[in-house]
Amino acid sequence: MQKTISIPKNLGHTKQLADQKSRQDLASAKKEVKEEVVEVKVTGRDLTQAILDEVFLDVKAHFQKLGKSMEVAILGDGIQIKEGTVYLEVMGHVQEELALKMKPEVIRIIKELASVNQFKLEVEVKEELESERNKLYTSTDKLNYLLKKHGALREFQQRFGLETDF
Repeated sequence: MQKTISIPKNLGHTKQLADQKSRQDLASAKKEVKEEVVEVKVTGRDLTQAILDEVFLDVKAHFQKLGKSMEVAILGDGIQIKEGTVYLEVMGHVQEELALKMKPEVIRIIKELASVNQFKLEVEVKEELESERNKLYTSTDKLNYLLKKHGALREFQQRFGLETDF
């Protein structure tokens, strides 16, 4: 049966009831909290590129089984280890966000499969290379590009009297 609370008569009484309620909640929360310390001794080995290469296919297979094709695409480039830190290379903002979400799971899987000590996984964003040639936006730009690339096109244009409407 739920205990009924009294209606406060004034603001001071309201504050008093609120303080009393918060003290009761705090006391009950302290009773429920039990701290449990668990010591885990890690008897694994340090992670190397050779070990990482051994388990990498299993990590990829794990994500394929789950049907996570974007994660598999991110892992497609491979993982490299430099100075004790594992680097996962991604292209663009979307892959970066996805890689950060999957990072704990990748760490867990590698630790389980390889029986290794603690290691750090960093996401490295590679810049997408822009094409060096100018972008062809208008029809005139496209025609001029084709005329430069294929000299016979200008000859056909003159021989057959072809005109452009743009």
